[in-house]
Order: sequence, then C-alpha cells, then structure tokens
Amino acid sequence: MNAVWLKRLDVGGMAVSVATLVLIVVWAFPIFWALLSTAAPAGATGGFFRTYGYVLFETDLGRWYLNSLVTSGGVTAIVLAISSACGYAISQIEFTGRKLLWIVILGSFMIPVQALIVNHFFLIYQWGLLNTWLGVILPQLIAPIAVIVYKQFFDGIPKEYGEAAFLDGAKHWQIFLKIYLPMNWGVTLTLAIIVFIGAWNAFLWPFLAVTKPELMNVTVSTAQLSSNGISGVAAAIMAGLPVTIIYLLFQRRVTDAVTMSAGGNDEQRYN
Repeated sequence: MNAVWLKRLDVGGMAVSVATLVLIVVWAFPIFWALLSTAAPAGATGGFFRTYGYVLFETDLGRWYLNSLVTSGGVTAIVLAISSACGYAISQIEFTGRKLLWIVILGSFMIPVQALIVNHFFLIYQWGLLNTWLGVILPQLIAPIAVIVYKQFFDGIPKEYGEAAFLDGAKHWQIFLKIYLPMNWGVTLTLAIIVFIGAWNAFLWPFLAVTKPELMNVTVSTAQLSSNGISGVAAAIMAGLPVTIIYLLFQRRVTDAVTMSAGGNDEQRYN
C-alpha cells in the first residue's frame, strides 16, 4: 500500500516539475529571444558588441538614465518621507478625522491611477511643470500601499516606547525620528526598492508629461527607439537591466513587504 502511495507521489512530483519547467521556459523565452535578436544581424561577427556599443555610445542613453535616476529617486524619497510620517500619525497619534483619513487611504485602492491622468495633466500644465523633472515626480507620489505597510509596522511596536519618551519630554516628531523610524530600516529599504522599481518602469505619465528628448526617461526614450529594430530591442534591454538587478538582489525584502502589507505577524515586522 505504501509503495502505491509513493509511486503516486513520484508521478505527482514529476508532473509538478514538468509543469514548472514549462512555465519557466514560457517566462524566459521573450528574454532569450530579445538577447538572441540583438546578438547579430544575419549572424554577422561581433554584431552583439556593435549593437550594444551603438546604444551605449551613439544614443543619449546616459542622459536618459540620469533623468530616470533623478525622477525615480525623487519619487522614492518623497513617498517614503510622506508615507512614514502619515503611517506614524495614524498609528500612534489621536486626532480628529484619524479614522476618516485611514478610510480614505484604504478607499484610494478602488481608484486606478489611470483615471486621474487627465486631471494630473491639466494641473501640471497650469502650474507650468510640463517638461520638468518635478512635473514627472509629483503625480507619482500617490502610494497608499506605503502608508499601509508603515502603519502595520508601527502598530506592532509596543506603546511603552512612546510613553517612556513622552515622560522624558520628547515630542512626537522626536519619537518618530529617533525611536520609531530607526526601528524599521528594513521596512524602509524594502519599500524604497518597490517604489523605485515602480517609478523607474513608469511609462504612461512620463510619456505625457515630457516631450523634449533630452528630458525623457529611459523607458519612454527607448520605446521611441523601437523603430530602429535591433537597436531598439537592445535599448529596451538596457532600460530594464538596472531594476532587474535590484530586484534579484533584494527579492526577499520585496516579498517581506508584500507579506506585511497583507497583514504579516509582528515578528516579521522586526526582522
């Protein structure tokens, strides 16, 4: 009887392994095809290096990288600053409208960002911020998930920490900056990675907000290079390379953030 069950388990395990292998092949095929297509036109010798050499040295890839780095870094820094302060306030401070603010933040998930694009465009236009880094950054600061993750973490910190600081005469901003925030650098790093990747990969809003080639983000500019055939594919690979490396290096922290946003336990919040 045990032998029958073991045989069934072996067959089941083999089926799962085969299915996993098929999914890996399906997932990796577009990447493999893109790399293969940039290797050489019609099998020409050295085509791979010529293609990527052209993208690196004959286009404004460096300037586009800089634009993406500045805007993505700006979005990340401002989102973390605002979200951590908001998460602390909702978690630790009693004030009028606290519950209403929390409901609004949760309810913001029901509104897709794309539905706000038209309003964002008219506001940025009226403020004269089209074709500027600030005009790209401001509409991307809506990140309720960051507020939720921070609140989840601050809810798990014992109240005694804040109460002891209050007895010593500390203000809320001092407690936030010197006690609560240093306890969650792991959460902050994880959110920074997620927000940065999202801002780097953003296409629709940067495409609408910037029309000058020298101010374009790398995602928008490489999309416009797609008409160049192989060079366009190589540029797209170069555009996604930084965030791919970041994700692979910090994959565990990204997973931890998703777990916490879904209501992870207190022990996870401290690691």
